[in-house]
Amino acid sequence: MAQKPSIPKGTRDFNPEQVAKRHYIFNTIRGAFETFGFQPIETPSFENSDTLMGKYGEEGDRLIFKILNSGDYLSKANVEAYDTKNSNKLTPSISEKALRYDLTVPFARYVVQHQNDIEFPFKRYQIQPVWRADRPQKGRFREFYQCDADVVGSKSLWQEVEFIQLYDTVFSALKLEGVTIKINNRKILSGIAEVIGASDKLIDFTVALDKLDKIGEEKVKEEMISKGISEAGITKLQPLFTLSGSFESQIESLKSILSTSEEGQKGIEELAFINTAISELGLSTAALQLDVTLARGLNYYTGAIFEVSAPKGVKMGSIGGGGRYDDLTGIFGMKNVSGVGISFGLDRIYLVLEELNLFPETVNKNVDVLFINFGDHEALFSLKAINKLRSQGINCELYPDAAKMKKQMNHANKRAIPFVVLVGDEEMSSNTYTLKNMISGEQYKVSLEALIDLVK
Repeated sequence: MAQKPSIPKGTRDFNPEQVAKRHYIFNTIRGAFETFGFQPIETPSFENSDTLMGKYGEEGDRLIFKILNSGDYLSKANVEAYDTKNSNKLTPSISEKALRYDLTVPFARYVVQHQNDIEFPFKRYQIQPVWRADRPQKGRFREFYQCDADVVGSKSLWQEVEFIQLYDTVFSALKLEGVTIKINNRKILSGIAEVIGASDKLIDFTVALDKLDKIGEEKVKEEMISKGISEAGITKLQPLFTLSGSFESQIESLKSILSTSEEGQKGIEELAFINTAISELGLSTAALQLDVTLARGLNYYTGAIFEVSAPKGVKMGSIGGGGRYDDLTGIFGMKNVSGVGISFGLDRIYLVLEELNLFPETVNKNVDVLFINFGDHEALFSLKAINKLRSQGINCELYPDAAKMKKQMNHANKRAIPFVVLVGDEEMSSNTYTLKNMISGEQYKVSLEALIDLVK
């Protein structure tokens, strides 16, 4: 007996209903991207290994899927590495390409490679799959889509303002209310580290601070002490642990805390500018919130940092994030190109919409009308009508076989097709159609024009 086929761990099949729901999210995001002036690009699913390797840190390098060279790949293998089973040295000699790990590094490569053809500032969006050799678990897959938008070539804070509006536009269109757009600034975190005398331990400090919501104040302090941050410095942090209230009141508190840090004061100015603009412009459904513990991607971001939280009551991590970076293309030799970008978490947004029952019923709509097949003569007559229905934007099809009527009706029911059309000798002679409403059970004998009107 043949073994039942399977798919690799961390990958998924999507049934028609799931694909329709995913496309609903894709199309909503894509429509908002284009409304805001972003242009689409696509990059290859795999890149040269040296484009990707060394760009994500040691852990990221381990999670990159390598592609074996074509043909007899072992003929050019590093013999010493092969004999000593040193995979780190062996891999470059047998693999020159790799599946893309994210859309950001390929985008940086694209900008540098095509810089003479790009009009800056360049607003691009990209919706494509990426691959990571991660350990699969709930909500984490080895193949998944990223939905990114970036602007490169401008340091203007109006870009950050527009990205907040973009998030709000997308979640409003998805009818997802109660979303919180959290914002912080790398310069604020650098300023805090400077004030407490821990500039050399910025990463350790922020990694610990980022856990405040999860492990609480005391555990955060313990972790900071274990990383070599002084108790005197942590005492100076005390106001941060209780920082709350409106965006404006938190800004005022930060001005006092960071009064001696020029870098920190600059971060405060940037956040205040963004908040003032958003207050004037307004948001439809999302709320903007200052969160000084937010520290995602600190090795990467240089200014604003964004993270989007699902509505309260929904157990889900962030459903979007991003921030400002000042030297993305520097990894490929093109210096001083500032940029800012955000990403939407497609899979998590899908789960949130599913949990809150926010997918429109029309998302799953596939076929409106099924024509029953009574034989070749009737099928040809039906297909002429089907052509006219399709030209009117009505999704319809002919059952391919002249099977028993019960089987064809069951097929329509299982696929939730709302209308069935029956065409026999009587209908053909009178040039009419019997239309059956599969929900109410009612039947009508109608002309083609009336059939179109009823189905529409």
